[in-house]
Amino acid sequence: MIADRHPVVLHGLSHLLDAHRGFNVVACCGDGASCIEALRNLTPDIAILDASMSGVSWLEILAIVNSEGLSTRLVFFTASDEESELVLAAAADGYSIIPKDVTAEVLVQSLHQVVEGQLLLPLPSSVQAVSPEQNAIREKALTTLTERERQIMRLVSEGLSNKEIGRRLNITDGTIKVHLHHIFQKLEISNRTELATFAISRSDRAGPPEDRPPLPSWSD
Repeated sequence: MIADRHPVVLHGLSHLLDAHRGFNVVACCGDGASCIEALRNLTPDIAILDASMSGVSWLEILAIVNSEGLSTRLVFFTASDEESELVLAAAADGYSIIPKDVTAEVLVQSLHQVVEGQLLLPLPSSVQAVSPEQNAIREKALTTLTERERQIMRLVSEGLSNKEIGRRLNITDGTIKVHLHHIFQKLEISNRTELATFAISRSDRAGPPEDRPPLPSWSD
């Protein structure tokens, strides 16, 4: 399903995906009401969503999907000025974000990754440069993490959503959010992507390299 307030974006994305094998566009929505209706009635595998839909906010869409237990994987198609707030919210809720300036090839590849269960998040500017002092603080704080918190940190670095982590560890979504909150506080980290980046950099602390696929990011 594609939902965007701009008709040209709807047409372009629909045409692009129709041209690629493995994708079937079941709905194109130009406003919030039709977007919610399609999510509820069609339950698509993936919903590509404009973060600034008319008639409904991305927070409301997220709340509906979570509260009603819909299985659709949400992908917010965003401009750079929307990125920061979305990434911070994704720290607890686990959805994917794809910038609008990616190439068609990257977009299609990214959607395939989402289907496979990966979580795609842009790398905020705040995590691209970490001072040696901040790294030292995190290294020391790492020793205070519990075994469960280490497990969750490792799974976040693999790109798993909260629901997928819950299934893997047999714990509830609420419990995962509590653990993430504690991890963020201990490591002085503000979002999920920053945590994943740190976990991947700690190959000797966060698990064997072969167990941790690279975190998809758009910093390059």
